[in-house]
Amino acid sequence: MDTADQRISVQETVKNWQCVMVCWGDKYPITLINHLMAQIERHAPSSPRFVLICDQPKLGLRSDAITRDFPPFFLNPQFKKGGCQAKLAMFEKGVLPEDLPSIYIDLDTIVLGDISAGLQLMDTRQTVAMLPSAIIPFGPIGRTIWKWTNKKNYARGNSSMVVFHPAECHYVSETFRSLYGQHPDLSFRPMVADERFISWVAQSHMKKLPNSLIVKFPGEFMFPWRWWLYVKAQLPWVRARRAKLAAITLNGLLIKPESLVSLSEGEVVTDNKFRKMVWSERTMGGFRGQILNFYQFLKTKN
Repeated sequence: MDTADQRISVQETVKNWQCVMVCWGDKYPITLINHLMAQIERHAPSSPRFVLICDQPKLGLRSDAITRDFPPFFLNPQFKKGGCQAKLAMFEKGVLPEDLPSIYIDLDTIVLGDISAGLQLMDTRQTVAMLPSAIIPFGPIGRTIWKWTNKKNYARGNSSMVVFHPAECHYVSETFRSLYGQHPDLSFRPMVADERFISWVAQSHMKKLPNSLIVKFPGEFMFPWRWWLYVKAQLPWVRARRAKLAAITLNGLLIKPESLVSLSEGEVVTDNKFRKMVWSERTMGGFRGQILNFYQFLKTKN
């Protein structure tokens, strides 16, 4: 057993899943990270082992959370930009404990239910599950297209939440390292972003996370036509699906938690894709209140 593994206590080894987070720099305060961990634990039927991959000491982090250092390779400045290739460090051998299946979650995710339900999607330990983000679907169709086009076209996902088993996924980081040696400018298309690369290299094992478990905030609560947001919120099947939601990720959203909690009822926000959000109970079906409650500590802090 290496030194890192020795840091896992006897109590932690009896857990049946682990929740993985990644943080570089100081964009996300410790209070937010601890709060997210607490909410995940609150809603899950079994408490996970929390593992935070970080590039600097995290003073004040909850005492039972494990911290793991970033491999120096993934701290390359070009990996910490919009493509977020640094997140691929979670697949590096020796970074995560390999005894438990994992759920990676972005730090700008709102957790309202049991995200561990995502583990039920794992048909085998090789399964990798993400939210779909392209027309080509994960599964037999996506795999067939991937093979027929010599891996040029494939189903793509969003990596705000990733279900995987660390022991079976070292090939993700190993392949990225190898390709980076050939394409240090990231000109090989799948390398432009961590989620594209995961989707491409793990296509044979990819499954989709359903939008009844997690959704992207812009896709769920924003649209170019405001009237559609009011109609959508009243559709019976949308209301039924939203009632099951465990997580909402703020991916790509120009406004972040500290801005959301300061919006006024009915305020309209437009993003860089001309999608509009109406910050109202009428369009969000109660999620406005839940988001405010989730981030209440930010208002208290301010």
